[in-house]
Amino acid sequence: MRGDCERCFGLCCVAPGFAASADFAVDKPAGQACGNLRGDFGCGIHAELRQRGFAGCTVFDCFGAGQRVAQHTFGGRDWRSAPETAGQMFDVFAVMRPLHELLWYVTEAVALDPPAALREQLLTALADTDRLASGSPQELLALDVDAHRRAVNALLSRTADLARARDGGPGADHRGANLVARDLRRADLRGANLRGTVLLGADLRGVDLTRADLTGADLRAANLSATNLSGALFLHQSQVDAARGDQATRLPPALRRPAHWTTAPRRAARPHRR
Repeated sequence: MRGDCERCFGLCCVAPGFAASADFAVDKPAGQACGNLRGDFGCGIHAELRQRGFAGCTVFDCFGAGQRVAQHTFGGRDWRSAPETAGQMFDVFAVMRPLHELLWYVTEAVALDPPAALREQLLTALADTDRLASGSPQELLALDVDAHRRAVNALLSRTADLARARDGGPGADHRGANLVARDLRRADLRGANLRGTVLLGADLRGVDLTRADLTGADLRAANLSATNLSGALFLHQSQVDAARGDQATRLPPALRRPAHWTTAPRRAARPHRR
């Protein structure tokens, strides 16, 4: 469930639209190729995206949906050599990405070792989601992906709640809260519910986020210097890439330290202990 750009047709550079902002230097309508997309479907400014005003591109994660659409759903035929496939391919990508995102989340949930009955439900959801993602373009476009996502999210939420309750019980419930630019350095967020929480620009220096559920949390520009994320739940690479951190930030083994993070840790307040 990781993007493989060499096996894709630059779908993330064409299918989505974006508006000029701090994340994107220009406006781009959906279905129109970015001006930086090369003829070989590579990015012409990949090494300078942040410096050129395209930080949003650096944090996008298709979870492997791009290469699946390109190589499996459309059998390796690209939208440039077969322009009649373009519109349908872009629409299918918009369906495939949330399916692949669910595949990633369910795989993570199974690894949390839930009770046997819940594990079986998760494995069934994993197989069902993969089966749906294997459909034809017509089947994918007819899919009610939001309904499927709601059903699977219920299982993911139950799994996270059980994991949060381990080792001292669940922590604070901030699900969906607006914590933009909030100073949380002294907050006890171990085992916290941070699903969908807006932490844009929040100060989380030195905070212990062990067993905190970060599903869908907005960590853009959040300060994670010296933050302990090693045991956080459902944290994925694009969330880390969107944040700020340093060499003292502790990450799960599967995630990489972004190149734009600072090399020297900032001083952080001692987190509150129970």
